[in-house]
Amino acid sequence: MFSGSIPALATPFRDGSFDEATFRRLVDWQIDSGSSALVPCGTTGEASTLSNAEHHRVIEVCIEQAAGRVPVIAGCGSNDTRNALLHMNFSKKAGAAAGLCVAPYYNRPSQAGLIAHFSFLAENSDLPIVLYNVPGRTVTDIEDETVVELVTKYPDRIVAIKDASGDLSRVADHRMGIGREFCQLSGNDELWLPHSAAGGSGAISVTANVAPELCAEFHAAIAANELARARELNDKLFPLHYAMFSDASPAPVKYALSRVMEGFTDEVRLPLVPASEASRKAVDEALEFAGLI
Repeated sequence: MFSGSIPALATPFRDGSFDEATFRRLVDWQIDSGSSALVPCGTTGEASTLSNAEHHRVIEVCIEQAAGRVPVIAGCGSNDTRNALLHMNFSKKAGAAAGLCVAPYYNRPSQAGLIAHFSFLAENSDLPIVLYNVPGRTVTDIEDETVVELVTKYPDRIVAIKDASGDLSRVADHRMGIGREFCQLSGNDELWLPHSAAGGSGAISVTANVAPELCAEFHAAIAANELARARELNDKLFPLHYAMFSDASPAPVKYALSRVMEGFTDEVRLPLVPASEASRKAVDEALEFAGLI
């Protein structure tokens, strides 16, 4: 259903509030640079520190500004199933193509709990769901068998997965259990190339925030089976992938955006703080290596 370079958009703040004008410019830049879809209010968008009103406004602005040029996969995750449904219902009305739904964090549900959570969402909203597995942040892992069971049960509702587990064998496991057409997106920029080789269709990317054209070109090379070109671009982007996590994300990517996009501040919300000096140095070096500054 989705493919290519899909940025997990950072949410710009100015003096503590959502900077709508800068966000609109970010959306336009991403689309003009070849991004194939957009994800507002994911992890990189600091969804966990947005109020529901802010959360919905960010999604609404993203959809308005995209204006149908690319699909919007709205971040709808929550550790409260009813609140996740609230986000999904709003996103559906606003015009989102799908909802990105992370495994509930902090609660640490069992696999049975995960099945109950995603089943409730699938049965009470007709917005397509992109599962989001990131056990490094949520602690809870959406195991392969659980993914297969959910997609088999709701093939028209659960349409894709963003996998940030770091386990590349899962691509084949999902293909064997669900089918080769199931949409699998990498959630780890540094694994985008091998994930695609195993059968993935693209990535929901942090790096694409600051290097949208390079990331789109990289995916195009993969899709065209131009392996030498894909490797060349992967090498160019690789230091940036790691620099984006040289401090608590999204502080490094916001600093990077402040370097490549006029008017974008590096402001984050507590409990996050701006990127450290060491992180900024790593980001600067990676941006220079990629030819972005």
